[in-house]
Amino acid sequence: MHSPAIDVSLNRREQIFVVLLLWLSGVGLRLTLLALPPVIPLIHRDLEVSESAVGVLASLPTLLFAAAAIPGAVLIARFGVVRTVIGGLALTAIASALRGLAPSLPLLAAATLFMGMGIAFMQPAMPPLVREWLPQRIGLGTAVYANGLLMGEVFSASLTIPILLPLLGGNWRWSLVAWSVPVLATAALVAWLAPRRKATIVTAAMPRRWWPDWRSPRLWRLGLILGGINSLYLSSNAFLPDFLHSTAQPALISPALTALNFWQLPATLVMAVFAGRITRRSWPFVVSGLVSLASVAGMVLLPGYWIVGMAGLLGFVNALGLILILALRGLLVAPEDVARLSAGIFTISYSTAVVIPILGGLAWDLTGVPFAAFVPIGLSALLVVGLAPTVDFTPAHGAR
Repeated sequence: MHSPAIDVSLNRREQIFVVLLLWLSGVGLRLTLLALPPVIPLIHRDLEVSESAVGVLASLPTLLFAAAAIPGAVLIARFGVVRTVIGGLALTAIASALRGLAPSLPLLAAATLFMGMGIAFMQPAMPPLVREWLPQRIGLGTAVYANGLLMGEVFSASLTIPILLPLLGGNWRWSLVAWSVPVLATAALVAWLAPRRKATIVTAAMPRRWWPDWRSPRLWRLGLILGGINSLYLSSNAFLPDFLHSTAQPALISPALTALNFWQLPATLVMAVFAGRITRRSWPFVVSGLVSLASVAGMVLLPGYWIVGMAGLLGFVNALGLILILALRGLLVAPEDVARLSAGIFTISYSTAVVIPILGGLAWDLTGVPFAAFVPIGLSALLVVGLAPTVDFTPAHGAR
């Protein structure tokens, strides 16, 4: 039985708080995750890790995104979305700070696992959180937290090398601790300012269903498409710094990471204008996958600042695909099924994305050729291109 849409009007001050909290929570989803790629060469030097170990380290959060997505849906059903988001933010911040204090690779990996768990608890909570706080403006709420997510990637990926590391004496450990502070502060703000009256009413009316429908072909196809999109982005962030260092272009590391992450932001503006026209179509995913493939090839084959340009293009088209998936979760199923659909998609997508960095690191180590790490990344783009035309975009009964 579908729960009715409950509209508890917010005053202007509450509206401002809600938008701010959604944006900050989106930032918290990625701020600590993307704090690692800029300092990978320093970790590589200090802890003497192989490229395969770098691939494993980059895959650990993704592994938890897959493994903890369904437990995240259980937490939502048991404690509600607000408490789940607060707990996820707090766990993410504390575990990320512990990464910086870890004296060895195993302890660094363990802290990374717990950080990934915190993010994984939050991810399926964000769509129902938008429905609780802004039931009549779901599109706006989704755009706000998606923009925050992308900004979180930009902040840590682009500011670590030129600003934060010099302020901290080049200490990569303290940089990981520093990026954890805003996430912990966001957890405190959500606990303090969240409009609980509205969240309580909506949550009480919602059926507590959390187990994904694994028999749904659409769930698997959307999960694998998102897996390809995530693999393109996360693996490129993981291997681009070492690739540029190994090809004697270390000066391009910060500009390339900045471009890869910053050019996702214009994609949010494009989607704000055109999302209604292209959301339930396959061709945007096909175009995104093909351009992503060309961008990956350009990053490893073209010289100099062409690499920066190709990284920016990859970030832009990859973000288009990501935002399309975020929007589809709320459009294809009834409101009470959004959390469990999200959990299923995240489980499948991040299981896929775990494999790609590991394969990339093994390819580099076995061949001794830096660009070999990007071959599995290119295959991720082909996965998006091949699956998108097979998806049924017809909304289920009760969906908006």
